[in-house]
Amino acid sequence: MATSSASQAVTTQREPDRSTGAFAWYRTLGAPGRRAFKGAYLGYALDSYDFWVLPLGLTAIAASFGLSKPQTGMLATATLVFSALGGIAAGVLADRIGRARTLMVTVIAYAVCTALCGLAPNYPTLLVFRALQGLGFGGEWAAGAILVAEYAAARHRGRAVAMVQGAWAVGWGAAVLIYTAVFDLVDEKLAWRLLFITGALPAVLAIYVRRSVTDAPAYTAQRHTEGRGSLSAIFGRDLRKKTVFAVLMSTGVQGGYYTLATWVPTYLKTDRHLSVVGTGAYLTFLITGAFAGYLTGGHLTDRLGRKLTIRLFAVLSGLLIVGYTQLPASANDYILVLGFPLGFCSSAIFSGFGSFLSELYPGRLRGTGQGFTYNVGRGVGAFFPTVIGFIATRYGVGGAMAFGALAYVLAFAALFGLPETRAQELS
Repeated sequence: MATSSASQAVTTQREPDRSTGAFAWYRTLGAPGRRAFKGAYLGYALDSYDFWVLPLGLTAIAASFGLSKPQTGMLATATLVFSALGGIAAGVLADRIGRARTLMVTVIAYAVCTALCGLAPNYPTLLVFRALQGLGFGGEWAAGAILVAEYAAARHRGRAVAMVQGAWAVGWGAAVLIYTAVFDLVDEKLAWRLLFITGALPAVLAIYVRRSVTDAPAYTAQRHTEGRGSLSAIFGRDLRKKTVFAVLMSTGVQGGYYTLATWVPTYLKTDRHLSVVGTGAYLTFLITGAFAGYLTGGHLTDRLGRKLTIRLFAVLSGLLIVGYTQLPASANDYILVLGFPLGFCSSAIFSGFGSFLSELYPGRLRGTGQGFTYNVGRGVGAFFPTVIGFIATRYGVGGAMAFGALAYVLAFAALFGLPETRAQELS
């Protein structure tokens, strides 16, 4: 018996602590949580891919249909406005039918509609298909981020959800690679259509989600709670202030980001006079910085707190967007290098979003609250690209983009109305 006890003690001593280390956030998810993470990660990467095919093909689309800059900006705005509607609907749906099932529905929706954009015969039809794509695009993040947040341990939640956010840079990078190859090999009148059609591939992910991904116990234990998924409830006396200020914060961060997302490829071509290959090289610095920013921001949001991390990167993003767009024409080498910190900061600010918004609401309203605040912010922020399009007719694309820095001022100020939620357990 003594030998057995000693052996057991040695075994216990050698047993690794799964709650510490660089990958503790992943190990502590458990097997079901890791499957959910893979589904959410791939869903968001492919969501990003299907979003980016529009900004990358925007110049060719404008040339094909003879579009003005305001009309061009409206394509991005329509995507984001309808993504707000899709995100709100998906948030309510996630509370009512489950996070995993909602994730599957949204992936199919954005994949099919992206492919249809490649078949559009004219501008009005493209505008309609792109708006419909926005419904699925907006809903995927709401379902996937909550799914992972509910599996993650409180001390690692920021990093776990930030890793899902990091998938955005992966999808962005894939889109740039495919864009560079297609536009280099095929005439641009056909190339932008082929780029959209490749967006149908994410539909395959729905099969994995259907077979392997399940909701977390935090959700399933409360599945039959009355009042689940109510928009009116997030404006009740106890949640109204959180909802309003979370929308303002989300509006600022996304207004600034989508100014960059929509207009940087056009800015590099028109103001900086770069070729397709040259644009791809510059975007590589931006994307590499974005990926590093997501990972670093996730660590900081668990160490410094949600609010301080978002404030820090709001200030840096605002300063960098001005610097990136206002350097003289002879400073292209500096623009190349500046792309890394710009991508880093404008992406790191999102790392705490999924965990922060999940922690602001109780379980029965988590999908509705997060889906509403994030996506209404996205819908309002969506008008920034269109406004930039109008301003660009007078000041040029680079001059107009500098106004996007004002969005980050709004995000900074909105945080004064929200509580800190770091290390908070989810009900």
